[in-house]
Amino acid sequence: MSIPSSGTAAITLDGTQLSLEQVAEAARGSALVEISPAARLRVRSARKLVDRIAEGTVPTYGINTGFGTLAEVSIARPDLQRLQRNLILSHAAGTGDPLPLAEVRALMLLRANVLAGGYSGIRERTLDLLLAMLAREVIPVVPGKGSVGASGDLAPLAHLALVLIGEGEAYFRGERMPGAEALRRAELVPVVLEAKEGLALVNGTQAMQAVGALALLEAEQASRIADIACAMTVEGLKGSHKPFLAAIHRVRGHAGQISVAADLRALLARSEINQSHQDHSCEKVQDPYSLRCAPQVHGAARDALAFVRRTLSIEANAATDNPLVFAEGHGHDDIEGELIVSGGNFHGQPVSQALDLLAIACTQLQTISERRVEQLVNPSLSGLPPFLARNSGLNSGFMIAQVTAAALAAESKVLSHPACVDSIPSSAGREDHVSMGMTAALKARTVVENAKTGLAIELLVAAQALDFRKPLQAGAGPRAALEVIRARVPHMDEDRELHLDIAAVRALLPAIERAARAAAGL
Repeated sequence: MSIPSSGTAAITLDGTQLSLEQVAEAARGSALVEISPAARLRVRSARKLVDRIAEGTVPTYGINTGFGTLAEVSIARPDLQRLQRNLILSHAAGTGDPLPLAEVRALMLLRANVLAGGYSGIRERTLDLLLAMLAREVIPVVPGKGSVGASGDLAPLAHLALVLIGEGEAYFRGERMPGAEALRRAELVPVVLEAKEGLALVNGTQAMQAVGALALLEAEQASRIADIACAMTVEGLKGSHKPFLAAIHRVRGHAGQISVAADLRALLARSEINQSHQDHSCEKVQDPYSLRCAPQVHGAARDALAFVRRTLSIEANAATDNPLVFAEGHGHDDIEGELIVSGGNFHGQPVSQALDLLAIACTQLQTISERRVEQLVNPSLSGLPPFLARNSGLNSGFMIAQVTAAALAAESKVLSHPACVDSIPSSAGREDHVSMGMTAALKARTVVENAKTGLAIELLVAAQALDFRKPLQAGAGPRAALEVIRARVPHMDEDRELHLDIAAVRALLPAIERAARAAAGL
């Protein structure tokens, strides 16, 4: 998964202001991260309260009791360190392929931001070690599967925490090794967890959030690419520009639809192809829905992605620990004095639901794109040579490119079944409703990748169609996109290995977006 870069960035964590773009910077390894002085004061204050409770005899969940269904079991003061260590060891039960390093870096930053909020009761030393690991490229090996999304992403976060205590595995500067060795090479010392610290490290939604946030940023780019691909196909098929008139979309009122239509008008401006079929000789009355209804479909996806962004932006700064530590001066009017209280902020339902919607939105972009590819390669629909091959029969042209687009769309349709409704009780019935948020995140990540490849196929095929329309020039955006593609991928006169062309256009997506939008004044 590629992540757009804007150069090295300084990020100051305080638990309240982290942006998704900053998460991407950290994921790339190009961020300098520190904790704000005010956040450090809150962390110290919360820790003092935890230490005071730990020295007493009043049972308090997560500090001097067992966990989950074992919450009623009191733990003696001499065993509190062992309790926290055992929690990390026992909860590190993940399986499957490790998350990519970018996603684990994002996970580390997101978890550090939660801890910096001052509601977790962790020690500064432990929080500082987490950030030192991020800075020195000690990146834990975190299996992708094993979380049900409540009590948060327990297994992934436990694998992260293993390295903090000198256990587990980590990558150091890209090389995989035991966690203790990675710390040693980075000249870092593992911590011995004190009361509540183990729980503070594993309660939260940051694994699903890390995967989902990076997928969202990719999806937002895909939504912009979809408009460019559509504009190229409209021109390649000599489609009408009239369905994109502002008045049509204004009287319906959906923001995303209005925005997409405006972008299409800008992309299609100054089109010689459109001018060539404006007289009464044009036999078309209406274009197929995949062209004519692009603003409605792309716009709905754009609105969905806006909702996902709002949700993930809130969650990036949410206190998702349990129990929550409200120390003196916490500023909450409904709490008198100091309080350590159990709640359910670790439940991933808001994130899981949003990431299911992310997958659905990207599948919408993909399925309508695949139908446009069919319009391009089908001679009875396009008026162009079969499969856009000059010598069809001897050459198959882009026949199988459409098949590949269909295969990707079919997989995405299956993956768009929501995970957030598939609760399975765990922990002997104590955790009787869970979010399956990590499943939603992993599905969404795959769908986004499928969508971007599917759109690359449309761009590739539409470029071939535009070649057949020459010497007439397409609108400003499609013309610029075609130039970027042809600088790397030549017109196909004879059959060749299409997978190479698809991969090349897939790698060009950022450049295509920049060129087309700049040419259109967007």
